[in-house]
Amino acid sequence: MLIHRVDAAADGARPPDTVPTGFPSVDRRLGGGLRHGDLTVVGSDVGAGKSAFALALAIRARQAGHPVMVLSAELTPERLLERILAIEGRVQVDDLRRGSLDDLARATVGAVAMRLRDGAPLLASIGSDGLAGVVEAIRRDGRGALVVVDSLDALADGASPRDEQLAVAVRALKGVALEVGCALVLVAGMPRYSPERRSTRPTLDDFGAMAAVKQQADVVLAVYREEMYDPGYGVDGATELLILKNRGGATGYVDLYFYKSWMRFEDMLDPDR
Repeated sequence: MLIHRVDAAADGARPPDTVPTGFPSVDRRLGGGLRHGDLTVVGSDVGAGKSAFALALAIRARQAGHPVMVLSAELTPERLLERILAIEGRVQVDDLRRGSLDDLARATVGAVAMRLRDGAPLLASIGSDGLAGVVEAIRRDGRGALVVVDSLDALADGASPRDEQLAVAVRALKGVALEVGCALVLVAGMPRYSPERRSTRPTLDDFGAMAAVKQQADVVLAVYREEMYDPGYGVDGATELLILKNRGGATGYVDLYFYKSWMRFEDMLDPDR
C-alpha cells in the first residue's frame, strides 16, 4: 500500500491519506495538505483569526468532498452555520442576521445555502463533559474525516493545574487522531505570547501547555497579522501563516489575506475566483 501511495505522489496525485486545506500555497508547503493521523495546532494572538482560519479549513475540505466535523466551545451549530454562510457569501454576519442584504448578496448567500444542504460539515458543540465528550464524538463520527476542535482552552476542567490539563488534552487528541485516522485540527491560544517583545511573531514556546503542543503536534500553524502591532506599517489584511513546526517537511510562512468584515481568508498567490 505504501508503494502505491509513493507511485501516486510521483505522478502528481494527492496522497489518499491527505485532506487539502483549500489554500494552494499551504498545501504545497504541507506536502498536499493535512494528513490522517496528524494533529495540527492553529494558534494566534487574541483577535488575529485563528478560529476563522480553522473554520476556513473545514469549509474548503468539505467542498472538496471530504467528511468534516467541527466541534466548537464558542459557537452553537446554528451560529457556526451562520458564520459559514457569511464567509462563503462574502457578507458581514450582522447584515446576514438583520436581513439587510442587497439583491446580489442575498442571491449569493442563497446559492451558498443550497450547496450546504447537500454538503455541510457536521457541526456540534463542546459540552460540559469537555475532553471526554470530544474524544467520544471523534471516535463516533470522525473516522477518516477532517476534525476541527475549537478550542484547547475549553478542555481544561479545573481539576488540576491548567497547563497540566491542557497537556493531557493535547496528548489525548493526538492519540485519538492516530486511533481513528482523522486529520485533527486543534485551535489553541498562546498564553505565553507577549506583543511587547522585540519580535511580535509567535513562536512554539508561546503555546505553553507544558510544551505539549511543541512536542506532540505534527504541524503547528500561527496566524500573524502585523497590522495589529504596527498599524502605521502593517498592511491592512495582510497575513502571514507561520509554519512553526512541520514534522513531514520544512517550516516557513505563507502569505494570506484576511477580509476582516467577512472573517474570510484567501491565498495571496492563488486567490479565490
